[in-house]
Amino acid sequence: MAMNRDELADFLRRSRERLRPEEVGLPSGPRRRTPGLRREEVARLAGMSADYYMRLEQARSPQPSVQMLAALSRALRLDEDGRDHLYLLAGHRPPAGRQAGSHVRPGLLFLLDRLTDTPAQILSDLGDLLAQNTLAEALFGCVCSVSPPDRNIVWRWFTDPVVRAAYPEDEQEHYSRVHVADLRAAFARRGGDTPARALAARLRAASPEFAELWDRHEVAVRRGSRMRVLHPEIGSLELDCETLLTPSEDQRVLVFTPPPGTAGLDHLRLLGLLGHDSFARARPGLLGSAAPDAGAGA
Repeated sequence: MAMNRDELADFLRRSRERLRPEEVGLPSGPRRRTPGLRREEVARLAGMSADYYMRLEQARSPQPSVQMLAALSRALRLDEDGRDHLYLLAGHRPPAGRQAGSHVRPGLLFLLDRLTDTPAQILSDLGDLLAQNTLAEALFGCVCSVSPPDRNIVWRWFTDPVVRAAYPEDEQEHYSRVHVADLRAAFARRGGDTPARALAARLRAASPEFAELWDRHEVAVRRGSRMRVLHPEIGSLELDCETLLTPSEDQRVLVFTPPPGTAGLDHLRLLGLLGHDSFARARPGLLGSAAPDAGAGA
């Protein structure tokens, strides 16, 4: 990423001018002419030389380090959005934001309930199924009887043959690869945190296929795609999957829509009439899953 010196200098100056001395524990003083903080005050708060900070505001400095940017963020009392903007202007990727974990915001649940004619799911970046609407349950099956640790699309794909039965046999090897590649990408974004390491270790122990694919170190992020699902009552359904990221970045909303000009819309209407009961009887415990370029129900 390229450093934008002029924009960085302007943002630093504007942020400094917006900050009142008393907000950082400094006296305002009767003779203060500068709006906000002085340059040397910001430099002192950030633990850097006043000369270096001056060159930053004059667009004459070399690229600051991420450690320097973190210190400036604290000194200028930037919120998360301001901090990320500072990093991007300086040519660095912002640090990871707060994670939502397994908590789904009420607004997202409200959205799922309003999508009455479109299957939709909410997944974590590790593949945990957090919520799905009624039509997604009819398409992929209910997970009510599945223990929470097992409500993970990657885990179910590699350990439950029933899940694979919902996809064409000649496409299953491809789905395996993209599941692992997407998990690899999430693993790196999280810095190999405890939940990511635990899931990868559990999968390696349970599935030689997963272990072999994991060792290939292929990476592919989940994006919009087309998929086919073999429903036991309706037959083959072709669907487009759109992947929407939530602000927390560790949750995704997957929306499944029929491709234009196909019979997919009629199939979804029929699916809505049938409900999930017939599917549950035919394939108990089936869980939706997703693949970056092959769709998202597996």
